[in-house]
Amino acid sequence: MNNERLFHILLGITGSIAAYKAADLIRQMQKRGWEITVIMTRAATHFISPLTLQTLSRNRVYAEMFDPEAEWVPDHIALADRADLLLIAPCTANVMAKLAHGLADDLLTCTALACPAPLLIAPAMNDRMWDHPATQANRRLLEERGVRFVEPAAGDLACGREGRGRLADLEAILAAVEAVWQACQAKGRRSS
Repeated sequence: MNNERLFHILLGITGSIAAYKAADLIRQMQKRGWEITVIMTRAATHFISPLTLQTLSRNRVYAEMFDPEAEWVPDHIALADRADLLLIAPCTANVMAKLAHGLADDLLTCTALACPAPLLIAPAMNDRMWDHPATQANRRLLEERGVRFVEPAAGDLACGREGRGRLADLEAILAAVEAVWQACQAKGRRSS
């Protein structure tokens, strides 16, 4: 491998049943040669183990805002400074609302506010929650600020309903990440 710095993705995982899909997403991103660091919300840890994600990503998993072992630079700043992309997959309606309104009450949302890298969101929630006017208003607000979305898929939902709200297929998420990676590559070539 050459001495170029790897494309570094901060993968935010929120409290959705779709959190289990993050394990395969990490493996697929690693196959492309990207470095992944995971930030989980406390709710996400109820759906998938930090140890699983640490083992797959080969990096420390961050879940707590106030870590006594943190360096002198707060984690949310250090993580934001290293990122080439912040991908939140799955992203709940709650976290979308926090991001839309600048609320930062956990490590993921604080990092998102401090992160200058592009933000890519792959929502996952009940179809009624996705279609709710508040969620759609939050989406529009985030898009106006340059946030990119990977549309949720339609199909069977964990709640027993059928509709749009499932986490997008991993290939769709990977294609969106690939587009950001290619843009970063092109930008780097122009500045060389």
